[in-house]
Amino acid sequence: MKIKKGDTVLVVAGKDKGKKGEVTQSFPQENRVIIEGINMVKKHVKPSEGQKGGIVSKEASIHVSNVMFLENDTPVRLGYRTEKGQKVRFSKKSGKSLAS
Repeated sequence: MKIKKGDTVLVVAGKDKGKKGEVTQSFPQENRVIIEGINMVKKHVKPSEGQKGGIVSKEASIHVSNVMFLENDTPVRLGYRTEKGQKVRFSKKSGKSLAS
């Protein structure tokens, strides 16, 4: 999966199309990411010891195919290549390597 935690991404499909945010969690096995402030859902929480119950808003995961990496506020596709024996991500638009 080319999108990692800490990346700034643009949502390109779904109810939050056009919104930008930072990836807070990634789940490579499921090809899903959680983005700060995107895909908010209501969750009913049962009260427990030390925690109040009620309805809580939280971020739900979004499929990685519905987001694009942002490089200088421009959405770009990413690829992998080897440089000096190391696998690095690079922008397919500018060809620049990205710090992973």
